[in-house]
Amino acid sequence: MANMKWKRFLMRTVGELASFLSTTNMPRHGYRILMYHAVGTPLVYDKDGIFSIKPWAFKEHMELLASYIEVMVLDLTNQVSRNDSSLKVSITFDDGYKDNLYNAAPILLKYGMPFTVFISPCFLKEPGHVYMTPSELRELASMPNVTIGSHGMNHSSLTECDNSTLKEELSSSKKYLEDCLGKEVKAIAYPYGEVNRRVRASAEEAGYTIGVCSRFGINDNLRDPLLLCRTEIAGPDSGRVFLQKLCGNWDWYSWRRKDPALIY
Repeated sequence: MANMKWKRFLMRTVGELASFLSTTNMPRHGYRILMYHAVGTPLVYDKDGIFSIKPWAFKEHMELLASYIEVMVLDLTNQVSRNDSSLKVSITFDDGYKDNLYNAAPILLKYGMPFTVFISPCFLKEPGHVYMTPSELRELASMPNVTIGSHGMNHSSLTECDNSTLKEELSSSKKYLEDCLGKEVKAIAYPYGEVNRRVRASAEEAGYTIGVCSRFGINDNLRDPLLLCRTEIAGPDSGRVFLQKLCGNWDWYSWRRKDPALIY
């Protein structure tokens, strides 16, 4: 835990330095996808509160976002040219926590912001008060501007699955969610952000048209739509750090993960 705290401290120090040295405070142009997890729920596996943001902090982020950037539906058409002079943003959540429905959705609906929630069906079947039930998922999916995507059937690391298991993880989660919601599921967030060319090809074969990982960075129209980068927003991120990440001052952090577009 001490090593994790030092790692986070170092990351924030470098992020602050990158922001200080930046010649502009304007956002980097392109298409940025934000990645959240829980909004207000303490998670037993998350001792440092990285994956759960306080509702008031999430509200602050959305207020800042609403003040000058248009939030778009997660879709292929949102990818922009490298010559585009604007920033487009999409909001995503991983795993399917109850608080996405009860804490995050009211804030996002207030500002008219579309968002996508990626679900692992195995979590829907877990007893307790952390993840949504199928009925709660249907309630969320019925709201305006809400898209539901797959997060694999069992939240397994897809790069470690054999071909048969990989196919089952991708196809069974898609079918379960489509049967549950009565809607087509086109998007997938690769669990743990783990993806390579084999996983990408299997996702396309399963019928997905858009896929997101956990590599920091901006996207443009030359980016593979099944290998899109996302920007992680952590629980401790203040409004200042949130704006730094929007501006691209944390994109240096992509070094921790190889670009999946280059992994064969």
